[in-house]
Amino acid sequence: MAQVSAQSGAPAPSREDFAKLIDESFSDGHLQEGAVVKGTVVAIERDVAVIDVGLKTEGRVALREFAGPGRSAEIKVGDTV
Repeated sequence: MAQVSAQSGAPAPSREDFAKLIDESFSDGHLQEGAVVKGTVVAIERDVAVIDVGLKTEGRVALREFAGPGRSAEIKVGDTV
């Protein structure tokens, strides 16, 4: 028997509905752990850049990853990396 939402009168979502939504949210990007993606630098902390990649949480990348041999990292908030 389907549950009915008290507010809208519509059936409450089932586990299958929830699983389908999760699958859809991951299917369009085909992201996997370790994948390289573009993002925007939103903050620079002591030794890491905080990067918004459009997902549930921001990415954190060590500043040394943006430095070349013999030079420091030259990134700033707002840069696309």
